[in-house]
Amino acid sequence: MKKGMSVKHSKIKNIAGYLARAFLKNPLTPILAIAILSLGYISLEIMPREEDPQIAVSGGSIIISMPGASPVEIDNAILKPFERKISEIKGVKDVYSTAMNNVGILNVQYKIGEDRENSNLKLYDKVMQNMDSLPGGAMNPIVKPFDIDIDVPIVTVAFYKKKDLGIDHIKLYKQIKDIQQDINAIQDIAKTTLKGAKRPQFNVLMDLDKLSAYHISVIQIAKSIQAIAKNSSEIDIPSKDNRLVVFGVKNAINSVEDLQNLIIAKYMGSLIYLKDVAKVEYYYDIQNYKDALISYKVDGSPLSNPEDQVTMTVSKLKGANAVHLAEKVLDMLKEYEPELQKNGLGYIITRNYGERANEAVNELVHHLVLTIAIISLILIPFLGWRESLVVTIAVPMILAATLFIAYMTDQTINRITLFAFLLSLGLIVDDAIIVIENIHRRMHLKETQDQSFDQIIIEATDEIGPSTNIATIAIMLTMIPMAFVGGMMGQFMLPIPLNVPVALAVSLFVAYVFAPYLAKKFIKRAKGGH
Repeated sequence: MKKGMSVKHSKIKNIAGYLARAFLKNPLTPILAIAILSLGYISLEIMPREEDPQIAVSGGSIIISMPGASPVEIDNAILKPFERKISEIKGVKDVYSTAMNNVGILNVQYKIGEDRENSNLKLYDKVMQNMDSLPGGAMNPIVKPFDIDIDVPIVTVAFYKKKDLGIDHIKLYKQIKDIQQDINAIQDIAKTTLKGAKRPQFNVLMDLDKLSAYHISVIQIAKSIQAIAKNSSEIDIPSKDNRLVVFGVKNAINSVEDLQNLIIAKYMGSLIYLKDVAKVEYYYDIQNYKDALISYKVDGSPLSNPEDQVTMTVSKLKGANAVHLAEKVLDMLKEYEPELQKNGLGYIITRNYGERANEAVNELVHHLVLTIAIISLILIPFLGWRESLVVTIAVPMILAATLFIAYMTDQTINRITLFAFLLSLGLIVDDAIIVIENIHRRMHLKETQDQSFDQIIIEATDEIGPSTNIATIAIMLTMIPMAFVGGMMGQFMLPIPLNVPVALAVSLFVAYVFAPYLAKKFIKRAKGGH
């Protein structure tokens, strides 16, 4: 040291310097870094994956029947009074009503973002409060809440008859029903439905001429069938202790013969059986005129005539991993393939939301890695390869910590979440670059040539602390107002204000803790003087 020259050690003034000093030589620093990267990777693997974020949509339908009432009477006596009452509920956006013969329907839509459980409870509570306002003859209202979380299927499977082995609609339905039962038992599966299914039933085809001849009405036949078709209780008196035992009996209709031999009436001293006035058969629901058809390619050529098919839809619970559930459904279908082939049935996956979600997430993760590599290459000419390496290592640590926080707050990983990470990439590198650049600058100053490298790193980090803090907080504040945007767009873009400010806050921590530590490990000390 030259005579008359003294080295001044400036006092640490803010949290940036304290963090840099605390972690610079701490043996736990690399362990903490590895833990953050590991937690981020685990979060990426186990976080529920979706193609798009789920939007909170609340609402429901109120169905009120009043037999014999006209649409005008339904509208004036039921719907209009209930519209006024439902509009009193906080958060209701629109109320629509439909009046028909004998029944009225009220559709209630809440504002986007309203909590679904609370909205359903408020709707049911309001209906129960106004039961006394219903006119005489009106039946109890039926409240059916909307459930958008489980109404959108993640997998749809179309089953069809691959070749003619004599399988009919009833056997097809029963085969698919068994598969549906097993898939519905998978954990986190919300519900499954069948579209285009021909459900088995007893069909009674009445001869109107014979009914007229015997003076029998259709209502009379319907009531006779209902009398033995409904579950009912029966009293049995055992002979030993004479105790009364009430038990339920099964439907009395077990075969076509049971219906054919049902006594309908007595005409001129003779019993009239159902087979005398109607044809009874066990077939599918012929009153259902809806058909679902499918066309597929055989040996590269499409079918000339579309065939009947039954589509099974599979929906998941909110927050469940669409990718894993879709894989479980496909694995179960593969287990049923031998049985399906034996019965001459095939299936086509017409929708796989899990596969689409996985592809979207993997593609964005690939772009994320590519962007980090591009940033590293851009920084090399300006900072040097050692300094660029420090920044490149810091970026995955920031994203890993942000991803873990998102997982802990019950977020899902989707296109908008990853878009938020891509958006924040250009912002989160700033803090680490500023720290590394200032370390590089102070290292070459003449005044620091006699200081230790550790002291240079701590003072350089402490020096830029206040300005870096203010700049980062200012950027965070520009993102936070996006969280208060209403409507569907606000719900859809919510992952951006939830994750970008968190990533910026984490970037400050990484810049003050790990950037100085990595600088000490990778950057070669250069003497000052120029």
